[in-house]
Amino acid sequence: MNFTTKLFNRKDRSEDLPVPPSESSITDGRLSDEFQDDLKNVDTADAQAMSLSDNNYPESIDSETARERSKALDKIYLKLDLRIIPALWVLYFLSSYSSAAYGNALTMNSDVGHSIPEKLKLTSNDISTATALDYVGFIIFDVPMNLCFYKLSPKVWMSRIIITVGLVATCLVAVKNAPGLKAQKFFGGLVSAGVWPGMAYYISMWYPDHRSTKRVGYYFTAAQISAAVAGLLGAAFQKMDGELGYTGYQWNFLVYGCVTMFIGILLYFWLPGRPTGKRVFPLSERDAQIHAEDMKERVNPDRTLSWEKFFGVLKDVRIWPLIMMYFGVVGCGIGLENYATTILTNINPKWSPITLSLLFAPIWLFDMGGILVVTPFADKFNQHRALIFCFSTSIIICGLFVTTFASYGWTRWGGLLICGFGLGATVPITMSWGASIFRRRHGDIGVAMATALISGLGNLGSVTTSYALYSGWPEDATRGYRDSNMVMVALLGLSMISAACCSILRYYLGDFGDVSFVDGTFLSWFKGRVTKKVY
Repeated sequence: MNFTTKLFNRKDRSEDLPVPPSESSITDGRLSDEFQDDLKNVDTADAQAMSLSDNNYPESIDSETARERSKALDKIYLKLDLRIIPALWVLYFLSSYSSAAYGNALTMNSDVGHSIPEKLKLTSNDISTATALDYVGFIIFDVPMNLCFYKLSPKVWMSRIIITVGLVATCLVAVKNAPGLKAQKFFGGLVSAGVWPGMAYYISMWYPDHRSTKRVGYYFTAAQISAAVAGLLGAAFQKMDGELGYTGYQWNFLVYGCVTMFIGILLYFWLPGRPTGKRVFPLSERDAQIHAEDMKERVNPDRTLSWEKFFGVLKDVRIWPLIMMYFGVVGCGIGLENYATTILTNINPKWSPITLSLLFAPIWLFDMGGILVVTPFADKFNQHRALIFCFSTSIIICGLFVTTFASYGWTRWGGLLICGFGLGATVPITMSWGASIFRRRHGDIGVAMATALISGLGNLGSVTTSYALYSGWPEDATRGYRDSNMVMVALLGLSMISAACCSILRYYLGDFGDVSFVDGTFLSWFKGRVTKKVY
């Protein structure tokens, strides 16, 4: 084997270069025989090949290899998409349907006195309190439930969540009064706590940062479709009012609960486990190896919990702007989901309950359109997520102004459609951005904790809009819910400011390689301990 062959057959070519002789290898002013033989084998062709190796030739090989690897990864992630995304989509559809169906139930069969408020003899305060209690369950239990997700098998925990969601939903059929409704809504929030941050964490285990936002957006469309389907099925179930002694909304929740429990059992066999498992289904052994190589810096088999890890995430100041981003947009989204039919009734009191249900559905189809249009840009330009988030949020604000101040009823309904389109991408961007930031700094526990805190504390916005606005503010009905809409505009403004603050804070903390704090805690923030990085 000559020198050139040895040179290009080694990973580290420098290891095969002729080694300069030491003093002991020189005898009578002559080089050692071995070193002279190596030099003789370096002919003109070898020298030319070595020259090429230092210039463009290996770069073209590396470029071609990178393209082939990218194509292989695209195929692998498509296989994962076909297995994971439909399962998550169905899971989120079923977990979201309950809230949308409840919003419809506030007006279902109201012309014959069989809506939830009339059947249970609820006051405006009862309605707003029961609605808010649903999100109180989220807030209290999101973090502990997501830590269970982090510690246990993801598919087992997701299956448990959806089965119990269906079980609690069927209990609404037996509710007879306001305290019963409040208890049912609280336990509904409790059992579904962790589903949204859990799915964001699950996606982060299987997909890198630049592929995650679009995937979160894919299954987030389930919430919009479930809201639209809830409106359409609400119109259908109103036709069953009185059958076997049940009202339309009771039939709705009975059928939904039974179907949900059945699907929950199937999810255990549908979803793959962790990427580090013995069988990375649905990938072949070769694909699993390529995927593992692509995710090697993100997969951490250590799932031990400790107070040090817990407080390490909690002290990181990056979490708070993300929570406030979520606070505003999710508060607005939940407010519209729960009270869209109430707003529509105020726009035109002559619209029938069935018409209200049918007008409710397109809002969430527009929301889905916003997800599909905007989230790919959030992945492609992932360094500018804050700008894309603010763009979507400004669309929601425009829609609220149209809904509030337009002169004609159909135009005001069009404002709700604009709101739906703007809402679509805001939550997926917030969750994927949070997962990306905290995985780099804190690993898997960082993603689990951060997504749970963003979702849990951010849902205080849902409590605000559910309890204090619309039905919770009866005097505002005479103003066409103008002030409620303007409060939501203020919340959205807070979200936009928080997105800007998050980017500025990350810059000064050194996330972009310019400057860094000694650590990311509040203590270092107030002390202003800034150090320059040296590269």
